[in-house]
Amino acid sequence: MLTYADAIALFEKRRVAWLQEDLDTYLALWAEDMTFQSPVHHEPLRGRDAFGELVRQSSQITRPLRFDFAHIAVQADLVLAEWVIAVERRDDHRRLEWRGMSIAEIRDGMIVMWREYWNPMALM
Repeated sequence: MLTYADAIALFEKRRVAWLQEDLDTYLALWAEDMTFQSPVHHEPLRGRDAFGELVRQSSQITRPLRFDFAHIAVQADLVLAEWVIAVERRDDHRRLEWRGMSIAEIRDGMIVMWREYWNPMALM
C-alpha cells in the first residue's frame, strides 16, 4: 500500500527532475504502460514513449521555473494533488503560470496514470 511518505518522495523526485530539465530521470518515474490526460488532451496519451514525446516538445518551447505542490492526499494507490506550475517561453521569455489539480495512480513506485484539471485559458 502506498504511504503518504512514498507519495511525497515520488512527487519530489518528479518536481526536482522537471525543474533541473533532467528529462531521462523525469520520464523514468513513469511506468511503460502509463496514461496521461490534461484539459488539452481529449484522449489520453498512452505509453511512456508518447508521453516522452510531449515532454521533450514542451521542453524545447519552455523552461521550467516553478513546480510547487500545495496539498497532497493519498487514498490507497491514488494521489490527489493541488499544484502551481510556472514556465518561461524560450523564444520571448514570457512567463506563464497556472494552478491545477491532478490525480495519479502509483504502482510499484511508478506513476501509471496522471490526469490533470486546470483552466486552459490560464495559458493565454
